Parts: sequence; structure tokens; C-alpha cells
Amino acid sequence: MVDAVTILAVALLVGGVVGTVAPLVPGGLLSLSGLALYWWHSGFSEPGTLTVAVLALLAVMTMVAELFGGSIAARAGGASWTTTTIATVVAIVLMIVTGPLGLLAGLFGTVFLVEFVQGGDAGGSVRSAAYATGGMLASTAIQVLLTVTVLLGFLVAVFVF
Repeated sequence: MVDAVTILAVALLVGGVVGTVAPLVPGGLLSLSGLALYWWHSGFSEPGTLTVAVLALLAVMTMVAELFGGSIAARAGGASWTTTTIATVVAIVLMIVTGPLGLLAGLFGTVFLVEFVQGGDAGGSVRSAAYATGGMLASTAIQVLLTVTVLLGFLVAVFVF
């Protein structure tokens, strides 16, 4: 029989997957919380320590991608730290106000404008903006893959083995 804590743990893990694509929902943290809740509830015996360690590492990697994926991509495209910081703030505000489309448009536009004002190079500004926007999308895809892996790994470890 499945108890309420197990249902809550699985709900947190599913929420982690959903949270990777929903604005302002910490998917990696939800996945880690569901995993930790179940492990605590089982008396730290199920799933095994190695399984928990691997799944927890994947959840932490999700949090790192969530927090730094866009910034790393912007820097790889040549954007300055100032540009990255300004674009992050603008993107968060626009995400709250307009949703994911506003986040992407705001990120692209902000990186382009700040880089263009700083350097005057339109081509380099477009490249930096494209890297930042593509990095944000790639970061989201990576987060989805990682949280789905945590969820499926958990389900297999708990209900199959």
C-alpha cells in the first residue's frame, strides 16, 4: 500500500519536472525535496545510498543549470558580466509580467542593447544575444531531462527493485 508521504514525494518529483518549464518554480529543488522526503520517510534505507547520491547529484546539477545556464551561455557569446547581470534582472521582471515569451524577448533585446551601447558592434551584439537566448532554451531542455531522469530513477528504484 502506498502511503501519503510516498504520494507527496512523487508529487514533489513530478512538480520538479513541471517546475523546469514553469516560470519561477524551482524544479531542481522540488526534485531534491521529494527524494529527500522519501528517503527520510524510509528510515534512510530505500532507495540505497548510492542511488540517492546519484539522483541527488542530478537534482543539484538541475539547480546549477537553472541558476547559471543563461549566464554561462551569455558569457560564452562574449557578453560582459554587466550585460549578463542587467539582462538577468530584466528577464526575471519580464517573465513575471509577460511570461516565457517576454523572458526570451527581453533577454535577447537587453543583451543586444547593452552590448551594442558598450561596444558599438551590431554583429557581436546579435551574437551575444543569440548565445544568451539559446543558452536559456538549452538550459531549460537540460533541466527537463535531468528532472525526468530523477523522477524515473526514483520510480524504478522504489517501485521496481
